[in-house]
Amino acid sequence: MNDIADGFRRFRQEVFPAQAELFQHLATTHQPTALFIGCSDSRVVPELITQRKPGELFVIRTAGNLVPPYAPGADGIAASIEYALSVLEVSDVIVCGHSDCGAMTAMASDRPLDQLPAVAGWLRHAEASKARTEAGNHASGPLKVAALVRDNVRSQLINLTTHPSVVRAMAQRSVRLHGWCYDIASGTAEEFDSATGQFVGIAA
Repeated sequence: MNDIADGFRRFRQEVFPAQAELFQHLATTHQPTALFIGCSDSRVVPELITQRKPGELFVIRTAGNLVPPYAPGADGIAASIEYALSVLEVSDVIVCGHSDCGAMTAMASDRPLDQLPAVAGWLRHAEASKARTEAGNHASGPLKVAALVRDNVRSQLINLTTHPSVVRAMAQRSVRLHGWCYDIASGTAEEFDSATGQFVGIAA
């Protein structure tokens, strides 16, 4: 914790003064251009890998970058999506999976999660992803996890389209949906091409 507090002090002493004008602007202005839905994994930092400044991304992070299908009732993820689309009027939504994802590794291995009932319940939102991967007869181990990461991004894009705010924005052609897979070791990423059904590299 001391390291985190020291980091804040460095921010106040070094970073903030150099960007004081930006933060003064952000104090009364909130106009992100994109909603980034990523994994809670601490190795994947949306603003870092997209090189966005504070205020440019509206971010939702969940275990496995999962987006539950829309359902009535209190739901923080649905509320955040609705706010991003209907109030902030973001023009792009990115669902980003990543290599070595713990949630997808658990799904691929079928390991018992008896001691993690909340995790097990949450991962039910990836059952369609798992079914898609198994239907593709992918090998076990890392190759299966890599395939599941990609299939999961595709499934979560589908889940997004069950949210009324997304449906309205798509009907108005005011938003574009993107599916990304980020590789931690190489710093590369692929984007889902809906025309071909394949992931293609994002040019360096």
